[in-house]
Amino acid sequence: MPDDPARRRIAQLSTRFPPGPGGVERHVAEVSKRLAPRNFEVGVYTTDLYREFPWERLGAEIPRRETWDGVAIRRLPTWSLPGELHYPFFRGLEPALAEDRPELLHVHTYGTHHAAVARRYSRRARVPYVITAHYHPIWSIEGGWLRHRIRGFYDRRLAAPIVAGASRLIVQSREEERLIRENGFPLPRVELIPPGYTPLPEPPPGDRPFARSLGLPGPFLLFVGRLASNKGLVPLVDAFASLARHDPSATLVLIGEDGGMLATVKRRVDEQQLGSRVRFTGFVADERMLAAAFREARLFVLPSEYEAFGLVLLESLAQGTPVVASRVGGVPEFIEDGRAGLLVPRLEVPPLAEAILALWDDEPRRRAMGEYGRNEVVPRYSWDRVADRLSSLYREVLGG
Repeated sequence: MPDDPARRRIAQLSTRFPPGPGGVERHVAEVSKRLAPRNFEVGVYTTDLYREFPWERLGAEIPRRETWDGVAIRRLPTWSLPGELHYPFFRGLEPALAEDRPELLHVHTYGTHHAAVARRYSRRARVPYVITAHYHPIWSIEGGWLRHRIRGFYDRRLAAPIVAGASRLIVQSREEERLIRENGFPLPRVELIPPGYTPLPEPPPGDRPFARSLGLPGPFLLFVGRLASNKGLVPLVDAFASLARHDPSATLVLIGEDGGMLATVKRRVDEQQLGSRVRFTGFVADERMLAAAFREARLFVLPSEYEAFGLVLLESLAQGTPVVASRVGGVPEFIEDGRAGLLVPRLEVPPLAEAILALWDDEPRRRAMGEYGRNEVVPRYSWDRVADRLSSLYREVLGG
């Protein structure tokens, strides 16, 4: 980050960054590349991790420093405590910040090591920081009893000064703010800035290219996301068993890399005797084929225990495919029940199965919901709008 008095220097701090997959990773990337044309000099400080569960580093071909869409990327080595003590530490983050001298730090994700470093550096260098929470309540995080106890200790004893020291706390939904306030510590000024939608490219030409690639002759129900413990995948398989009995031609397609739940979900598929009626594709790197999957699906389903927002729902609606989702987190704040899809209680199989069956054979209703989502819901969320809001917030904080 060389000095340029005409441009304000902003540091984005995130545990992972593309090519590492994930919603926070995409959020940071989309915001960063849009801030540069708004007269900011943006640097991203991240780690060499591809993913955390299971732990996997980026390949040696990924440079430690690079420039990406006008954004300077620094990938620092990381290490973590073992097992349920998992907590990634950035090596050399504070010296890197001291070398580059940003004027404002933007921390992504509550409860991380880089949030603690940001507070320490802020006090020493007298520069402000803001936090985008990307918050998950204790009951929704991955890990067992010990990990939940550790997170509870963090919330009670360590989080308060880090959050209170921020100039702003940014949330993506009012439900996220409510859950953070349940911790009982004082918050700085809170700003509501929902995320944007990243359009997918047009699908490949031809009749049902995605279905043909899997050899699916009939309709399919779609899930896209990490196969992780908080995604409600076992209840989804149980709900699909009802649909499979109702429609022998139906298939459930699960797109996403293993986040620790693949073996468990496959075991449930066997217990339900669904066999090839459930397909696991892994991560789909070809975004044209991913767009085709959304467009060709009869329904998209997201039965998560918790979602801070649920951007994947916008990806489905943008292709005109209605959704069935858990009524959790920020989802009800942009998915109105009965308009672009149906909302159900989390982790309850009968309501999930009933919602899927209610729409499965009702083509006029599905078409109306898909059109409403594509034309009315999706246009409300753009990354340019997010960048505009952040630009104003940064200048307000820096001016103060």
